[in-house]
Amino acid sequence: MDEFLKDKPEEGPDPRNISDEDVLEAMKEIGGYVDITSGDFKEIYRIARRTAWKRLLEVGRAGSLMTREVIRVKRKTPLGEVAETMARNNVSGLPVVESDGSVAGLITEKDFLRRLAPQNQGSLMGVIAVCLQAAGQTALALREKWAEDIMTSPALTLREDASLGEILRLFRERTINRAPVLNEQGRLTGIVTRADVLRILAGYTEKFF
Repeated sequence: MDEFLKDKPEEGPDPRNISDEDVLEAMKEIGGYVDITSGDFKEIYRIARRTAWKRLLEVGRAGSLMTREVIRVKRKTPLGEVAETMARNNVSGLPVVESDGSVAGLITEKDFLRRLAPQNQGSLMGVIAVCLQAAGQTALALREKWAEDIMTSPALTLREDASLGEILRLFRERTINRAPVLNEQGRLTGIVTRADVLRILAGYTEKFF
């Protein structure tokens, strides 16, 4: 955790940039006499702020952040149905599950884009260009495939007790925007997205400042 905090830039004003005038104005708002120097004040602020962030990163857990109603598909779900499900529910990715509820893989928009226009590295305009030139043949070929044919497997998952710090580290190091959450039996119980993480961080920042 300390390693993560060391690498992570602090949000909001950098305490090192607080001027002596800022400190004096803050001290004026405190009733009574405060026997402390501006340097002491800045050091206390820095340590307190870091401690508060560390507490948040340790206390926040995947089980409390996750969305429990998970949109999911099965291995043998046709890709046309997968795409329709994602569009209808306005999600950019979803887990592929086994019949027993365990996670087989994950499908995202990028998985579709890479198959539709591999030579263009899955860019949206590359997909449009390929589909126009091929008169839709590329897209038609995908309609004959199943979810398991293009899913990313194994999926990167989280435990229900994974801390917010662990979630952020996984998202950052693996460059992902979502991760299924599994219980002790390895069954899917929810999903955590970058939006979930931003929501709790935004709420904390509002309270802190």
